[in-house]
Amino acid sequence: MTTISDLFFLQYGHSLEFNRLTVSDALDAVNFVSRTVRNNGVSARVARIPDLEPSPAGTITVALNGQGGAGEAFLQPFPYYSGYHIMVLTAKASMTDQEKLWWVRCITANRFRFGFGRQANKTLAEIALPSPSAMPSWVKTASLDPFAGANAPAVETAPAPLKPDSWTDFRYDALFDIKKGQRLTKAAMKPGETPFIGAIDGNNGYRQFVSAEPNHAGNTITVNYNGSVAEAFYQPKPFWASDDVNVLYPKFDLNPYTAMFICALIRRERFRFNYGRKWHLDRMNESIARLPITTANKPDWAFIEAYIKSLPYSKSI
Repeated sequence: MTTISDLFFLQYGHSLEFNRLTVSDALDAVNFVSRTVRNNGVSARVARIPDLEPSPAGTITVALNGQGGAGEAFLQPFPYYSGYHIMVLTAKASMTDQEKLWWVRCITANRFRFGFGRQANKTLAEIALPSPSAMPSWVKTASLDPFAGANAPAVETAPAPLKPDSWTDFRYDALFDIKKGQRLTKAAMKPGETPFIGAIDGNNGYRQFVSAEPNHAGNTITVNYNGSVAEAFYQPKPFWASDDVNVLYPKFDLNPYTAMFICALIRRERFRFNYGRKWHLDRMNESIARLPITTANKPDWAFIEAYIKSLPYSKSI
């Protein structure tokens, strides 16, 4: 085993009062690190203080007390100021960010030792940590940017021009079998592995995971007819849909790329609906989607797929 003080120099932060600082969104603004457990410990960005140098990027902050925050550690990627009861840890030897994040995790795992009655001020330095030789081999090779390349297109071709004036109308019931979701009471919403899709406008419609068996198949599209009306999401896996959601089962070969195109078209219809005018099942069956067509006047799914694949971020679909 080793201790925090074996690996790091410890010193108190700036001990600044947030209410005496000026919140700023200027390009030269500085992160303000407090004892919060959210947002990597950063409460706000503040205006630079003349003659006060921020703590350097690459150091670790540890909250010494605070509600739920005592012992919480964060690696700070940018220079920062800090509030009261923040300890700044500087590595004694050269460390990669991957290694620092490993020690952040190890330090935070000791937060159970602290609370309002027992602060970390005097004991933090001597907290026992695993020996450096016990560090898992994957730490040094872990990627720190899981979103690298996320903005790339799936294919390296320029997007083909869209010509909506030449598109054709198709009724929803010609493209889909539309089925209603089903109510699930709060008493039945026990934790599990089935995605529960509610009438919300984010997180792909996922509200939580429940123990109920799925009531709809994957490779379908969910559309809210109540709540956040006309929000549409592609569902790759089986799920439970609430009674405020309609589920579109395709009558064609749906894939994630064509689904993204259709979801975008559906969302553009939201202006037609509100709390007084729901997009209920009968109304949805009669609704119209305009789509590009082939020479046979059929939806041109190949063009739609190729178009989506040529757009930025499509590689991440």
